[in-house]
Amino acid sequence: MNNYNKIAGHDTGRLIAISDAVFGVAMTLLVLEIKVPEIEGGNKDLATAFLQLMPKFLVYFLSFMTAGIFWMGQSAQFEHIKKSDRNLSWINLLFLLFVSVLPFTTAFLGDYIKHEFAIAIYWLNIFLLGITLYINWNYAVKHGFVPAEDKDEVSDAIKKRIISSQTLYFIGALLSFINSYLAIGVIIAIQLNYAFAFFRGKKQ
Repeated sequence: MNNYNKIAGHDTGRLIAISDAVFGVAMTLLVLEIKVPEIEGGNKDLATAFLQLMPKFLVYFLSFMTAGIFWMGQSAQFEHIKKSDRNLSWINLLFLLFVSVLPFTTAFLGDYIKHEFAIAIYWLNIFLLGITLYINWNYAVKHGFVPAEDKDEVSDAIKKRIISSQTLYFIGALLSFINSYLAIGVIIAIQLNYAFAFFRGKKQ
């Protein structure tokens, strides 16, 4: 068993490949939760039915941004992680488990968008993605899978980004006790800023 543990899970290329595949499938499944309305009336009824789908489109955009940000986060880590082992592989598989759950938590939030519990479940999904991504980087650094020159330069930036984003997501989720649309809007604003860096300091 010890020999197997030493030889398994060394190929970072396979981790990247399966990650891209899982993200691709999850991001595609998100839109399938928006069902085409069935009506028997004319254009007015069709337009009304379409407008009633706006909350689901809002949640779809939220989740697509969520998936995109975490895909970018994992990609940024593996630009610097040069080696792997069995444990790191399983940490990434656990991360992908939470990625694959995203279509469900998205559908759940879309159906119960006015309920704080639905937002809490969605936030939990984001939190678990963040914590496993943090563990992934921390494990890689501690076990020498990141070159020393890269570790000193990027480690603090990666950790601070995960911690700050998770803190902001938590604050956004708490706003659901005031208004669920406010909470979702704030989380989307946070995501847009992290995606496009509208507001950033010179050191970020």
